Amino acid sequence: MRLRTPLALLGAAVLVLVGPPLLTTGSGTETGTQIPGLRFMVPNTPGGGYDITARTAAKNAEDAGLTHNIEVFNLPGAGGTVGLSRLVSEHGNGKLAMSMGLGVVGAVRSNDAPKTLGDTTPIARLTEEQDVVVVAKDSPYKTIDDLVGAWKKSPGKLPVGGGSSPGGPDHLAPMLMARAAGIPPRQVNYIPFDGGGELLASILGNKVAFGVSGVGEYLDQIKAGELRLLAVTGPERVEGLDAPTLREAGYDVDFTNWRGVVAPPGLGDGERNKLVRLVEELHGSDEWQKSLKQNGWDDAFLTGDKFGAFLDAEDKRVVSVLKELGL
Repeated sequence: MRLRTPLALLGAAVLVLVGPPLLTTGSGTETGTQIPGLRFMVPNTPGGGYDITARTAAKNAEDAGLTHNIEVFNLPGAGGTVGLSRLVSEHGNGKLAMSMGLGVVGAVRSNDAPKTLGDTTPIARLTEEQDVVVVAKDSPYKTIDDLVGAWKKSPGKLPVGGGSSPGGPDHLAPMLMARAAGIPPRQVNYIPFDGGGELLASILGNKVAFGVSGVGEYLDQIKAGELRLLAVTGPERVEGLDAPTLREAGYDVDFTNWRGVVAPPGLGDGERNKLVRLVEELHGSDEWQKSLKQNGWDDAFLTGDKFGAFLDAEDKRVVSVLKELGL
């Protein structure tokens, strides 16, 4: 089965200031992208994919002079649905946006959340990226076949960790991988973490047999040799990384994740359009294009109503895949 983006898909908030505004030659006034007091919510813990995406986007926007003093803050919980509920409650607030992705789509379903992405204002899909299958550097599993061989013998005894709730990308990818290897998905011992940052410690400490997360989240650890990369989940190898695709290794899986931005409901046309213009200008900036390459992200830019239609299709896709997998 191919599950790819084009077809598919409180506790106190920890406030973290991105940093002082950087001096640039641009002012953002020519394109109307200045949004004084803009805040960017991350609905999971620091170090995860939403967090890296939000902080990268905020810094790039400031470096390009599109707007200034963007505040990024984390509000984790329930796979992103705590943040989603907060966002929806900020009706009409044009100075708030939230980093999100396929994981929130799945979490809404798995947590039976009262608020859905249909209650938000869609702004843009930004990136698409592959997941990676990784183990600690001292793991006994040297190759993807080593891992799958042991996994098939005792599926329940080899826990797999992922940085998303059931129904999210880090859950769906190993479930599809298991099915391709002949392992009933219901036998998989999946342990969810609230983002890749939380998952990392458990992989390094061998508390899970292997982990599945976005390539951009673990690129530094892979290159530093702290994590051993066994495979990538997408259709092609990732440039600069020495690992096969799952399909190349003989497992019929082709899976990618995506991330984007939504805003509260009830925005006026002017507020919504200004947020869309900001991400459009960000997308066209040299700073963002460089970040795409550095993080191993594919460009998957889509805005406004088209992104809204995509979100609706992703919700249906997640429900379909979970049903197909018997989950």
